[in-house]
Amino acid sequence: MHLVKAKTILSKTNGINIYRGCLHGCIYCDARSKCYQMKHDFEDIEVKENALFLLEEALKKKAPCMIGTGSMSDPYIPLEKKLLYTKRMLELIEKYEFGVAIQTKSDLILRDIDIIDRINQKSKAVVQVTLTTYDEALCKKLEPYVASTNRRVEVLKECKKRGIPTVVWLCPILPFINDNQKNLMGILNYCIENNVYGIICFGMGVTLREGDREYFYEKLDEYFPGLKERYIAIYQNAYEVNSLNNDNLMNLFYAVCKQHKIKTDVSDIFNYLHEFPVKKNQLSIFDFLDE
Repeated sequence: MHLVKAKTILSKTNGINIYRGCLHGCIYCDARSKCYQMKHDFEDIEVKENALFLLEEALKKKAPCMIGTGSMSDPYIPLEKKLLYTKRMLELIEKYEFGVAIQTKSDLILRDIDIIDRINQKSKAVVQVTLTTYDEALCKKLEPYVASTNRRVEVLKECKKRGIPTVVWLCPILPFINDNQKNLMGILNYCIENNVYGIICFGMGVTLREGDREYFYEKLDEYFPGLKERYIAIYQNAYEVNSLNNDNLMNLFYAVCKQHKIKTDVSDIFNYLHEFPVKKNQLSIFDFLDE
């Protein structure tokens, strides 16, 4: 871990990443890609030590909106247990009555569920959970140092109980590893049981580029001997590595989600994540038109 002083904290789309790098060890992580120009080891977490000060100053000056976090680095990496930056970030969002859309693979989010619940009651909170595999043993290979699939489902269950909306990221689907109907239906059944609002899925596949690809292939050699050569033979250096079962799996995905009224249009879901609600006691122009 090392500390840095950030110049700004919110992106143009009101996103925030307090940490940079990760300790979850996911074998497919796109954030390892060299295009992001990370100048430190991926596991040497960069912590923006003035993030909370910058955030509070920004929230004082902004109209309430949705604040997003978790897009580039999970806000609940193990360091968060002691640092509490994400928890304090949520407390600031609650204090200034903003909304939050938070993405994670960690059950550590349950530590802060009361704060997230209060934010949702005052404005809006959406919890986004990534699910890649229904198979717990496979999960430990693909995502070795983060909460198991079952624990992430517990997060969905707790949110359902509290009325906090949830979105699932169904990605990545790795060719010849988890690109099968049993895995897909296992994940979809979890989503159905817990009334998720929507599922973000860009197709049955994974993206690989320089930095990410090398680490992924190293782990394929470790956990799936011989599979790297199969990837190279079929996909070479392609960025989009789509499952050979993509069409059949996507047809099943859309059919099941339509049957259970789960949103699948990615643009619509992203719009939902960014849409800040009008307060119940706040009049709109339409109230005057009705008079």
